[in-house]
Amino acid sequence: MYHGQTTGKGSSHCMQIYQQPPRLLIVHITLPSWADICSNLCEALQNFFSLACSLVGPSRMSLFSLYMVQNQHECILPFVQVKGNFARLQACISELRLLQREGCFRPQGTSLQLAVEDGLQQLRQYSRHVTTGTALTYTSLEITVLTSQPGKEVVKQLEEGLKDTDLVRVRRLQVVEITKGVLGCIDSASPVEEPSSDENSVLGTDIDLQTVDNDVVSMEMFFKAWLHNSGTDQEHVHLLLPSRCLSNISRAGDNPMCLKCDLQERLLSPSLLPGTAGGSLRMDDPKGDFITLYQMASQSSASRYKLRVIKALKSSGVCESLTYGLPFILRPTSCWQLDWDELETNQQHFHALCHSLLKREWLLLAKGEPPSRGHSLREAASTFYVILPSCSATLLVRAVATRELLLPSSFPLLPEDLPADSLRTVESMLDDLELEPTYNPLQVWSHLYPHLSSTFAKPQGQLHPSWESRGLRKAGQLQINRVRARVTPLPMTPAPGRAPKMPAASKASSGVFFPPSAEEEEEMEEEECPSGP
Repeated sequence: MYHGQTTGKGSSHCMQIYQQPPRLLIVHITLPSWADICSNLCEALQNFFSLACSLVGPSRMSLFSLYMVQNQHECILPFVQVKGNFARLQACISELRLLQREGCFRPQGTSLQLAVEDGLQQLRQYSRHVTTGTALTYTSLEITVLTSQPGKEVVKQLEEGLKDTDLVRVRRLQVVEITKGVLGCIDSASPVEEPSSDENSVLGTDIDLQTVDNDVVSMEMFFKAWLHNSGTDQEHVHLLLPSRCLSNISRAGDNPMCLKCDLQERLLSPSLLPGTAGGSLRMDDPKGDFITLYQMASQSSASRYKLRVIKALKSSGVCESLTYGLPFILRPTSCWQLDWDELETNQQHFHALCHSLLKREWLLLAKGEPPSRGHSLREAASTFYVILPSCSATLLVRAVATRELLLPSSFPLLPEDLPADSLRTVESMLDDLELEPTYNPLQVWSHLYPHLSSTFAKPQGQLHPSWESRGLRKAGQLQINRVRARVTPLPMTPAPGRAPKMPAASKASSGVFFPPSAEEEEEMEEEECPSGP
């Protein structure tokens, strides 16, 4: 959980919204595969961090660290706060670009295991040197192993190597295999796969396995999943259905059916990014009013945000001009605190609702009911939503206008008789347009990533290694002027006939722990909720 303040109009109050746990990315890509993957991976990371570091408000990501495993494990970037550290992240990506792309070596079987153990040790030491309140955020770690090797073999290697390792602080360990084939097009890039009970998706003990295509868009979308609210400690929203609304799925008498749902953003609001909103407060701005649904649903609360269905509408009966703000997606909850029977029943009812609405061509009109916040003399204004079904077993939620918001408008009917010359001219122009069956946002490039990268001030000092250092890298020697690691390194297993070689990051920190910088401490303090009103 992180602590932040709403910055919209009116009195601000402390918001407790879910924040992703610290993340450790282990790049486990051997030669010669690295030559084909390096540029795509680095561009995807550059794009992702330009976005993640630019989002206004409390940071969605806390700590990030990156290791490289080739002939041995090497800490490219120790744990750092993501927000406010774009320069260090960019320098880390530059390091990846300079890694050896040609040649051959014999990888050590324990290198991957040591990278995981080293990352855990690093997080433990980091947590000891931060404030008590902040340290509570770093109690668990998500580890992602990005590999060019067959995923199942890597999973078996991890299971065998980590069987005696204490993984109680590991919230999730996933292996992501980068497929050798490159997508011929980006019409339907969807690299993120939901974990399932199938043995091809989850192998062994709590190790998820999935694949991602070797192209920038697929990798970028995989990393963007880190921005989602994926907490499973509680359900986000209760969708209340009148018992007689859909009789074929409800037999609960007069009591409303309660579907427990999780919220997911469909897209990021442009108002969250600098230079795209002009600093104005908009209805789809998370600093404004509309985002209240998502903020309230993300809080720790004894009562949940409720969407109470009040009536059904024909699908063709809602004018698009009456909806506003950014849409949200509803899914059946995956809250671990519910027992399996309740989860299964809830999911079945949710799917039955989607199916029934599609069959009847209905939408639902719902009223938002936020959790009670004590006694107030003022009656809170209500927000209404339309809920749209989907064949993808999800529901789309959009805010809909009420009487108070509606402005008078005139909509004259089209004349029946139009001049023939005008019709021929316009139709000829339309015939020259390329017709696409659907709109694919993955094919529309707005140059947002370069714009965001350019908004960060150039850091002082040298970001890129010198040409002399590059020469050492090409010669197979590791750089010594790497950013200092914050953990005493684990012992390395030397290759036969060779002296042990320590990573550059480890050389700089052997036996020494470097506490968070002043900038990071200040960032942590800003994220904590103030004690006063």
